Amino acid sequence: MGSVAVTEMKTMLTLPGDAVRQIQWRYADRFDLQMLVQSARAVARGTVARLVAAGERNTHEWTPAKGEMLEAFDRSGVTAAFMEPEEGGFIAGPKNLALALSAFELAWVDGGAATASLASFLALSPIHERGTQQQVTRYKTLAAPPQPGEDRKPWRGAFALTEPIPYVGVDTGMLNGKVRVAEWKDGEEPWLQIDKRGRFITNIAFANFVTAAVGSDDPRIKGSCVVILEEGDEGTFDRGTPTKKLVHQLSSTGDPIFSLKVPAHRIVGGYTVKDGVIVPNFNHGEVLEAVFRRTRVPVGLMTAAKLLSAVEPVIRYQRERFRGAEGSKPGSVRYEQGIQQREDALHRLVDVWATGEAAASLGFAAARLFDELDPLEKQKNAILKERGVQGGRAAIKALKESEQRAIELLSLREGDPRRAPLEADPLVDFVLKDAEANVICPATKLWNTGHGANMMREAVSLMGGYGITEDCPGFLANKWMDAQLEATYEGPEAVQRRQLTVTMTSEVFLAQFCAWTAEMRRIASDRPGTGACTLASAMHLWLWTLNYLKKATDPGGNKLYHGQRQGVTFALADALCWLLASRCQILDVLELEARGPDDPVASEGLAGTVQFLSDLCHAQAAQAAGEASRICGELVFGYSPHPSWQDEAHRGCFLLSELEEYEETMPGISAFAVDVLAADGSHPLKAGPCASCVGNSEFLRLQNKLTTCLSGARLAKDRAAETVSKVMIPAALDYPA
Repeated sequence: MGSVAVTEMKTMLTLPGDAVRQIQWRYADRFDLQMLVQSARAVARGTVARLVAAGERNTHEWTPAKGEMLEAFDRSGVTAAFMEPEEGGFIAGPKNLALALSAFELAWVDGGAATASLASFLALSPIHERGTQQQVTRYKTLAAPPQPGEDRKPWRGAFALTEPIPYVGVDTGMLNGKVRVAEWKDGEEPWLQIDKRGRFITNIAFANFVTAAVGSDDPRIKGSCVVILEEGDEGTFDRGTPTKKLVHQLSSTGDPIFSLKVPAHRIVGGYTVKDGVIVPNFNHGEVLEAVFRRTRVPVGLMTAAKLLSAVEPVIRYQRERFRGAEGSKPGSVRYEQGIQQREDALHRLVDVWATGEAAASLGFAAARLFDELDPLEKQKNAILKERGVQGGRAAIKALKESEQRAIELLSLREGDPRRAPLEADPLVDFVLKDAEANVICPATKLWNTGHGANMMREAVSLMGGYGITEDCPGFLANKWMDAQLEATYEGPEAVQRRQLTVTMTSEVFLAQFCAWTAEMRRIASDRPGTGACTLASAMHLWLWTLNYLKKATDPGGNKLYHGQRQGVTFALADALCWLLASRCQILDVLELEARGPDDPVASEGLAGTVQFLSDLCHAQAAQAAGEASRICGELVFGYSPHPSWQDEAHRGCFLLSELEEYEETMPGISAFAVDVLAADGSHPLKAGPCASCVGNSEFLRLQNKLTTCLSGARLAKDRAAETVSKVMIPAALDYPA
């Protein structure tokens, strides 16, 4: 008899280390970022972990012990990560990936610590993105840690956008804070009166300056703006009462009250005077757009860190669960494997791990994208200024030609000579990256914090009753609760979904999405074990559904894909996020497979690591495909009314007498008749005849194809579970319980 050769499967021996992650997340060639990661990790697993273990999360007040954490940020270089070298920092160029990595390391231990760090950067972000050069230099230099020989304390900042109830968390356009002219002498700079009551303002207990969003309450000031307030300004700088949070207690949060007189040059981005009216160069919405599309990404990565940090404590708990019990002796399966004897525990942990990998891949991809986009945006602005294009609408109009050129580029095959001039066009490059960033940023924030919070509950449940105790290893209960707040940071989930419904339908993004689908098909031909084929079929189904919904109407003749039909648009946005996360996860594993052999550390045991991470990709792609298929199926068929026995639809049903006649010439036809009416009109006991798929048969074909593409997904999950049951973990957690 012949025999079939079975390919030997490699097994991952240890948890993925820094060398693996540096390749996956594309900073293996960035020594500065590697040092930042190590510094942030030392603070997180040292100072921060000790604060949590000592019970500092049990108070809402800002304590001296919590203040030591800020000093640790300064000493380690975490604070300086936002600054340019000439401002007191050590990283030149865009900082998105740097801040993302720092937040990831801090959130690995505690979300509040990560928030305290990010909030300082958030306060500076309006100045960094839209401030004048004088504003940038002053406040970033003041906020940098003291240099050798300097005797000063760094300034801390807070960002005051959120208004008190009823405005809190509702709409960033609703501004209760007001600005009016306090004094304006001829030939001199105006002075402004700022009145603002903040709500849930982070870092307010120790902030030396605040960037506050306010609206005009004076005909001599146009629109809205962001203004810089300092604690030494004339008037009231009241930090307010601490917010009684259930989460993120290592960050300071309060409800401040400001009533201050400030010079007009504190308007972020400056202003002009036209016909006796102060016109800010940027309204508050323009500032927020530039800030939030970048700062939402690290928040999404905070939740990803929680998920991946849960893996080791859960493995430890599962294996040690029965030790010490009668009948659980060293060397026995019960002693060595504990709960991991059972497939359910392993499969559920695989789901948590796969979600963490996908969330991290999506978030770091977004951070890297913004690092590429930042210099392109400056170049774009310079080109448009040179061409005399001024104003947001004029810029949008001017970029229309570049958008068409970008779509043309995506349609050309590799090697086509027409690609070269298009690829060399900085405006085309900007348009492509901007369209992607407009989608991937809200997707990161929405999916990572939303679905991530759900999966953190799963991680806690895998610890049994231990999971909701104060001494739970890895602080998992804290992380689960913290994740609920992260889902509301910088705009709740509805805000992210609303942005996605607009940006995911742009022509440029949809052209990119088609290219990504083809990319997954190509990957599937070489690496079918990644789940790329499953993902490509799901992406095709999603795009078909979008195109269908843009044309379809409900029984009342109302358009389905419309800004106000959030039951349609929001659901489709959710489905897209699943697909984007899975794609980024697959690309990260391929990067590791390609570059890992050249790294002396990552190359050891690389085959097993790649196999395991590929299996996680396959399992995650199957879940993403399932979610997309469910959502798309509901949207395509859910807005068609089910036929009833009173409708004309029942006239197409077979009569019992007809079937008896047909059986004589076509034996077996009655087996295919679903709805049969008796002579007296009686019918099966159900709502009505089965719904027809007329007009949607193509959807069913694609959905059926997607279902068959799930082949092998559960086998991959079985392999991943087997690896989890055997992978080695350190003897103890590297930070205190």
